[in-house]
Amino acid sequence: VCSTMAVTSWIIGFLLALIHLVLLLPLPFCVSQKVNHFFCEITAILKLACADTHLNETMVLAGAVSVLLGPFSSIVVSYACIFGAILRIQSGEGQRKAFSTCSSHLCVVGLFYGTAIVMYVGPRHGSPKEQKK
Repeated sequence: VCSTMAVTSWIIGFLLALIHLVLLLPLPFCVSQKVNHFFCEITAILKLACADTHLNETMVLAGAVSVLLGPFSSIVVSYACIFGAILRIQSGEGQRKAFSTCSSHLCVVGLFYGTAIVMYVGPRHGSPKEQKK
């Protein structure tokens, strides 16, 4: 099961990157060749293109929604079930221990998915370039 999950995630990641690569290669780049970002990511590269990048931006959004919001929503649903089970625990000490364990997990999930969702699914216009970095 673990091998299947790992291989599936590798294949999905490879196919997602391949789709972006196929859509990015034919684009002409006629402005500055300097990427105004901390690392060379797809949205920063698309800003350098001098052609219509609407399809590329749509695919970035679709990929982000499927890769980020899908797993994030399953994690939220599973933690809702876990919280329901914790609330059924009779002892206050048991509830406290269970909540303290879950809270650290939720902090990590929130930091990871929260920053990625803000970066890729958040509004494209209206925020300063430096704020996106």
